[in-house]
Amino acid sequence: MLQVASLGSGSAGNATLVRSDNTLLLLDCGFTLKETTARMAKLGLSPANIDAVLITHEHGDHVRGVGPLSRKFAKSVWLTHGTYNALRDQRFTHTKLFSAHASFSIGDIEIEPFPTPHDAAESCQFVFGHRGVRFACATDLGTYTPHVEHMLKGVAGILVESNYDETMLSNGPYPPSLQARIRSDFGHLGNEQAGELVKKLDHPGMRTILLGHLSEQNNTDDAAANTMRHYLPAGDNRVTVLQQHSCSRWFDIATSDVSAPAEALPELA
Repeated sequence: MLQVASLGSGSAGNATLVRSDNTLLLLDCGFTLKETTARMAKLGLSPANIDAVLITHEHGDHVRGVGPLSRKFAKSVWLTHGTYNALRDQRFTHTKLFSAHASFSIGDIEIEPFPTPHDAAESCQFVFGHRGVRFACATDLGTYTPHVEHMLKGVAGILVESNYDETMLSNGPYPPSLQARIRSDFGHLGNEQAGELVKKLDHPGMRTILLGHLSEQNNTDDAAANTMRHYLPAGDNRVTVLQQHSCSRWFDIATSDVSAPAEALPELA
């Protein structure tokens, strides 16, 4: 079993749960400890159930609650040297530093980190594997390099950044300098870029496509989903847009059926 659930995805906070038969990991913790605890409770879980926390980079919407969670629940935090050195709060119960070019395991989950182009000290993302099934997170990157494509090849599920709609960004409230930062190779992937990436990666075994880190000012659920579907076969039902202000259901990466609405599915404890 390899399952994934989002506690929330967007500029106000990001956190993703990844679990196997015997291991539960938290990828980023961009919400306060109180909010993280409340959202986990909706999935029948507590921060006490987490085996480890992994951090992608030091921006506040990814690390806001990491320190308090680690200290209260005595959890280890895994991150690159660059990310650790860039953090304001380094007071973790256990600190595990790793190279973004070297695989490692936590419990029965295999983890393949890979560096990502983003305006952070040593940003990375991860591919999670269990019994031959692989799930990737690919958010907070301004472009997808050949190495990123190589690392994502063959995954059964992906959480991909679909941050902005180009027309909305151009006509929106952001000043030109901020628009340029977002579009840059060290910014964020837009809807079209996300679609192009997934089209390159698509294969018969890819069953789950999650769109995350949407801008509330420069994107909509419909714009992101419709753009992605343009790059997929007609009638494709694998796309789910993750929400900023609520947690998702669990997605079974091996046998995911994303055609059913989240509210109609029982939540797994």
